[in-house]
Amino acid sequence: MYNLLDFTDIELAIAGGFVGFFFIHFLFLLVVYMRPYRNLKKKKEVSSTNPPVSVIVYANNDSENLSLYLPFILSQDYPQYEVIVVNDGLVSEIEDVITLLKAEHENLYHTYIPDGAKYLSRKKLALTVGIKAAKHDVLLFTEADCKPISSEWIASMMSNYDEQTEVVLGFCSYGSHKGFFHKLVAYDNLVCGLQSLSLALAHSPYTGNGRNLSYRKEQFFKHKGYSRSLNIHAGDDDLFINEIANSKNTRVEYSLGSIMERARVESYSIWKEMKVSRAGTRRFYKGNALFRYRFASAIFFLFLISGAGVAYLGAIGNVILIGIAVLLYLLHFMTKAIIFNKSAKMLNQKPLTIWLPLMEIIMPIYNMYVSIYRLFRGKSDYTFTMTHLKR
Repeated sequence: MYNLLDFTDIELAIAGGFVGFFFIHFLFLLVVYMRPYRNLKKKKEVSSTNPPVSVIVYANNDSENLSLYLPFILSQDYPQYEVIVVNDGLVSEIEDVITLLKAEHENLYHTYIPDGAKYLSRKKLALTVGIKAAKHDVLLFTEADCKPISSEWIASMMSNYDEQTEVVLGFCSYGSHKGFFHKLVAYDNLVCGLQSLSLALAHSPYTGNGRNLSYRKEQFFKHKGYSRSLNIHAGDDDLFINEIANSKNTRVEYSLGSIMERARVESYSIWKEMKVSRAGTRRFYKGNALFRYRFASAIFFLFLISGAGVAYLGAIGNVILIGIAVLLYLLHFMTKAIIFNKSAKMLNQKPLTIWLPLMEIIMPIYNMYVSIYRLFRGKSDYTFTMTHLKR
């Protein structure tokens, strides 16, 4: 029989810290990551107003994906909506696609940003042009590399609008693709999505995803568009939503019919740039959203480090410590695997249970690398300097 006298002060301190970090992280799993799954089963009030909608599709010379996915948007089962494709690049890239589809869909419109246009953020300029061209007050945003998995996408997102609703946050899943890189992208997409959905459900919305996002045109002009973040390349979705969303005006929609699915990321460099851009905007979040985001990673890191310390002390001395380390990690893994498995299926993503032990270690380390990398990048978060603008 072991008792407390059989443990040294160092062993008690490290083991006590390990147990403490385990319970904090365990609570975080049950409260934060499990919240979207729990709330999905709750009945919500559904609006029957069916407001007219302007769907704005951002394209960056992406004619291939646009030809594949735009028909899914144009075939939505919704009474009144228009689709505005805003191309950030050469018109010739998507002109044939638009011309062909426009012959069958009178509600399809197209505008573009000239290739030589100089602006602090071309994407924000493109979206601003699309918003100004929109006929309707309710706007629904996505991108050319995304498709709705259901003909009820617009209807599902619009079911949240009532007199108080000004923002609706949706989810965009990542499909199942072969290769470790795509598993990493899918895991990151799921974790970020669960965090943003959960906090929004807890009446603390702090970010949005421009691949599936809706807000009122009135809000855009009321807040002077993207004026507060024009000097930053990214932020058209997360920073703008962080600015306008609050506990009273924001709703969350992630029923199966509302989910978008994005095409596979073509390369690691593209995904890395997306991660770096988001790291650059995240530091501008108001309130304590950034603290909560970092807190989860910090607690998990401390849980792993203290667990490794407990296992090491057990290996060189008190073997009961190895049992404690193994037991608590298995309990953590099984809990997280169940929550992520259920959540992934709910959000139209393939579960990554087998990959989970590796992913949950690699992803926090990679996020730390991205944050450090962005610091050394410095002002490359800015698309144009004053020198560029004067040319």
